[in-house]
Amino acid sequence: MSIQSLYSFFLEHPSVQTDTRKLKSGDIFFALKGDNFNGNAFAAKAIEQGAAAVVIDDAAYEIPGKTFLVDDVLTALQELALYHRQQFKIPFIAITGSNGKTTTKELIHAVLTSTYKVSTTEGNLNNHIGVPLTILKVNQSHELAVIEMGANHLGEIASCCTWALPTHGLITNCGKAHLEGFGGVEGVRKGKGELFDHLRAHGGTAFRMNDYDYLHTMSAGIPHIITYGTHEADICGTLIADQPFLEAGITGKVDIPSIKTSLVGGYNLPNILAAVCVGHHFGVNPKNIKTAIEAYTPSNSRSQLMQVRNEYDYTGCIQCQSQQYETGH
Repeated sequence: MSIQSLYSFFLEHPSVQTDTRKLKSGDIFFALKGDNFNGNAFAAKAIEQGAAAVVIDDAAYEIPGKTFLVDDVLTALQELALYHRQQFKIPFIAITGSNGKTTTKELIHAVLTSTYKVSTTEGNLNNHIGVPLTILKVNQSHELAVIEMGANHLGEIASCCTWALPTHGLITNCGKAHLEGFGGVEGVRKGKGELFDHLRAHGGTAFRMNDYDYLHTMSAGIPHIITYGTHEADICGTLIADQPFLEAGITGKVDIPSIKTSLVGGYNLPNILAAVCVGHHFGVNPKNIKTAIEAYTPSNSRSQLMQVRNEYDYTGCIQCQSQQYETGH
């Protein structure tokens, strides 16, 4: 079976699922396998639940007229995502880093959606399965796509880039997360830097946090670099207050004297600056940028302020709070 044939069917049924518990009528179910499960065994159940078709890689589970038999289901999902991505000429903005990816992604989404129709990673579906699923949610109504990419081993970001083909990219920071998978801090930088490698090779645009010297080295050679930071950057930010909530002032190519957020901790300043930087690059009015960031409310225990026993409890990472914005969590 060719990817083109599967894609033709996808255009008629443009909703993909890998979990029967979340399956809706008309979805295409991809029967992924894992160490402790075989998705092929759920093919019949998926059809009973209303799936339009099931993609399998074991002929023993074929259902005439209802299954697409492929060599490997995961590979087929990734190839379908790439084929779908190639149908679009819109900007694809990729975000990775050790800390702050999801918050930065959500802030950028908030800013861009004030002006554009934007497709964005849901939650933290940012791995070798989540990225293809995110790409397949992009449709012809969208003007921009924001794709979060996570990794704990070398080569994972590079793989995500081969499916997402990002035109723009941002690395929040390179910290000490997943050292065992990357083999040390230099390995983390190399792994996260695979996004910049892709942009460099394909004439892309990087948004760079200028306070981090290592990002200068990692981004060298990228033809288009736009900077943000606390000094000597296109978009500069000043921390006005960080308790109970962060307030920042923006100068440089954007002048916003005050942005009062619902985020806690000075460590969120780079995340805000990234959103301002991306918004400015894509022509979002400064008033809309300010309104979008101020209206953003964090969720999923990310940078939230919770009241417990009449005392406030910061749900951000304690280690990151102690290091302030240097980790960008």
